[in-house]
Amino acid sequence: MTTYSFAASNYPLLDLFWTMLEFFLWIVWLFLLFKVISDIFRSHDMGGWGKAGWTVFVIVLPLIGVLAYLIARGGSMGQRDLEQAQKADAAFKAYIRDAATSDAGGGGSTATSGHVDQLARLAELKSSGAISEEEFQKAKDKLLA
Repeated sequence: MTTYSFAASNYPLLDLFWTMLEFFLWIVWLFLLFKVISDIFRSHDMGGWGKAGWTVFVIVLPLIGVLAYLIARGGSMGQRDLEQAQKADAAFKAYIRDAATSDAGGGGSTATSGHVDQLARLAELKSSGAISEEEFQKAKDKLLA
């Protein structure tokens, strides 16, 4: 009769917690590394040689490079994040504003919205007496055709 040894009996609970902590710290380290690298390339106040130098420093000596970057430029990282979020928010609001104004005529396109504006002007001209009913109908038929 053969006896089987379970893996759990050879791996104590404290070792399991230690391994989970190491794995969690490794994941956090990767997030921090990618955050620093993306901040290097997003920075507009640094030239190409500066970006290349920091990138090489962070890749060749990751622990020292990331810590040095955080010490040297960490304070402005938050400012660059805030500026990027504000630009994205402004672009989103501009897109919504443009989409809402192009659909204001109810037709769903800019050309239809233009036709609605022209019809409104024609109606104003007719009501003010600048054009006759016959001229209004001809212009309206031409516009809608």
